[in-house]
Amino acid sequence: MGVKEGEMGEKRRKRNKLAFGCAMLASMSSILLGYDIGVMSGAALYIERDMKVTEVEIEIMNGIINLYSPVGSFIAGRTSDWIGRRYTIVVAGLMFFVGAIIMGFSPNYAFLMFGRFFAGVAIGFAFLIAPVYISEISPTSSRGFLTSLPEIFLNGGILIGYISNYGFSKLPLRLGWRLMLGVGAVPAIFLALGVLAMPESPRWLVAKGRIAEAKTVLQKISDSEQEARLRLEDIKDATGIRITEDDVVLLTNQTHGHGVWKELFLHPTPAVRHIFIASLGIHFFAQATGIDAVVLYSPRIFHKAGIKSDNYLLLATVAVGFVKTLSILVATFLLDRAGRRLLLLCSVGGLFVSLLALAVSLTVVEHSRTTLSWGVGLSIAAVLCYVATFSMGSGPITWVYSSEIFPLRLRAQGVAIGAAVNRVTSGVISMTFISLYKAITIGGAFFLFAALAVAAWIFHYTLLPETRGKTLEEIEASFGHFFRKPTANNGQIQLRTHSLNSTTLAQDSTIVTTYPI
Repeated sequence: MGVKEGEMGEKRRKRNKLAFGCAMLASMSSILLGYDIGVMSGAALYIERDMKVTEVEIEIMNGIINLYSPVGSFIAGRTSDWIGRRYTIVVAGLMFFVGAIIMGFSPNYAFLMFGRFFAGVAIGFAFLIAPVYISEISPTSSRGFLTSLPEIFLNGGILIGYISNYGFSKLPLRLGWRLMLGVGAVPAIFLALGVLAMPESPRWLVAKGRIAEAKTVLQKISDSEQEARLRLEDIKDATGIRITEDDVVLLTNQTHGHGVWKELFLHPTPAVRHIFIASLGIHFFAQATGIDAVVLYSPRIFHKAGIKSDNYLLLATVAVGFVKTLSILVATFLLDRAGRRLLLLCSVGGLFVSLLALAVSLTVVEHSRTTLSWGVGLSIAAVLCYVATFSMGSGPITWVYSSEIFPLRLRAQGVAIGAAVNRVTSGVISMTFISLYKAITIGGAFFLFAALAVAAWIFHYTLLPETRGKTLEEIEASFGHFFRKPTANNGQIQLRTHSLNSTTLAQDSTIVTTYPI
């Protein structure tokens, strides 16, 4: 018995290592977005000086990539069902490579914007497919940790972008910013080649009728043989697979997006409606609380706080990158211990305090005729605290939560819509921040973000149930309570609960729970 238990433990460790390796490779796609955010914060200063463009054009250049990315996300939803999750990530890497090369060799502003179109669509591909793939290959016991890896890589990409800014800033003006942008082609190539070593998603394999391959993959990435069998049965139910006595695979319900939009928008059950609203809200507030304003425009914020030297400005942004990256590492080890809900609420509370402190310090500095050392220090501390609390909760949990709450049949399209909301909100913030702080002062801009953080906390507290340690089916059952209609019956209230049959969404059963008034 002891030998068998030891063998089982060894197998589990190996399987978890494989799932971890797959999640690591898939998460490399997030480096692309992170690098772009980080490098553009500094490169924009030199592009503005070299090409003599206006601040409005800088805003558009910084933010337009977030408006292109939803296009990539929606295309990726179909592409991932057509060629598979793995090759969709390859496409993302190749497209970003093209975009980085075009941006690096841009002779003018129009050519630069053309390169940002390719980069934006590529980021949209990566934003959708990485969390979907990881959630489909992760065992339940470590799903929170593994699905938070893209956020780690995103923060790592931001840090690399900041370091690239500092390193290449010493070069001649025309060469420095072009190398900053062109170097982004390097992680894109590693991504395109690296993902070829990953297995395909078992969910996609089952949908294509390749049951034996899916079974082999599940046995390697699950914690036990029993979990692998259960996951296979759930996936077969969700994809409409049936196996006859002659081992002939029948696809009784193709799942390439047919009917999914109708289930999401026209005839959602209370659970699906709640899930959909929760996904949209968590993505909206993750960006509306100002993360892109802080990260993308941190050199301008520090300049407003009183730092005048380019060298010190870029060093301060490198500090932001280090703190952000270290903080996300803390979050990954707490997600499956403290839970999503507690971390999220603590994180948003920290955002509010940080934004309030930053708004106050910038307002005081702006109205002062001399440089205030304490104002500079408080502004830097507030920014560092802001990125730390964001990375410990709101950043990673947004993607973990939205990718795990959707039933299998709705996941690709549901995550795509959430990613679109995330990117559009990010684009609006990025493309309007300079105009915003010129209109209401930079302190006023952060007071506005602080107010949005309060609204975010109320939304999360009210509508987001805990999902830690639950199967995807148990998560689904946690939703819908706010959207059920109570009916009076003989002095009692009956809550009619609509639950979905497993993950198929094909049947709607009604469970009646009676509570005395």
